Amino acid sequence: MSRIDLVQLSPSVLSALAAGDLAAANLAAPISFSAYFVGPEWRNVWRRRAAQVADDQASAAWITRAILDVDRGLLVGRAGFHGPPNAAGMVEVGYAIDPAFRRQGYARAALIALLKWAKDDASIMTVRATISPYNLASRALVAQYGFVEVGEQWDDEDGLETIFEVDAPIE
Repeated sequence: MSRIDLVQLSPSVLSALAAGDLAAANLAAPISFSAYFVGPEWRNVWRRRAAQVADDQASAAWITRAILDVDRGLLVGRAGFHGPPNAAGMVEVGYAIDPAFRRQGYARAALIALLKWAKDDASIMTVRATISPYNLASRALVAQYGFVEVGEQWDDEDGLETIFEVDAPIE
């Protein structure tokens, strides 16, 4: 299994990534991002997270982080929660791996790290994942960790998503 660290990103790094400014992101960050991190498929995530932190600084500790392969010193994707737990104690996980690093265990390692975080935080009662019906790899991954299908929703960016949940703490 890959050894990873989920690296929290500062508001200035989030803003630079949201603007697609790779040079500014790399100047402000303790790690180097590849061009993939400022690609069009990620820019909306960074915009949403930069705005979220601007509105609620406490959410910065919960939101999307960069996935660092500790042994290789490479950023391989992003993972985190969509925000702090809601009033019912639910958090939603999100993760994405750079295609150059897929099928190497990084999504699994990120999900395990997020589930451990949920287990260690008494305010979290439920962990949710929303996944495209066509993302078979991610659907299979969450099933291995006890997530069960509880419904579906329409996301304006991602289209139809199946909602999966698991109770926390997860053993």
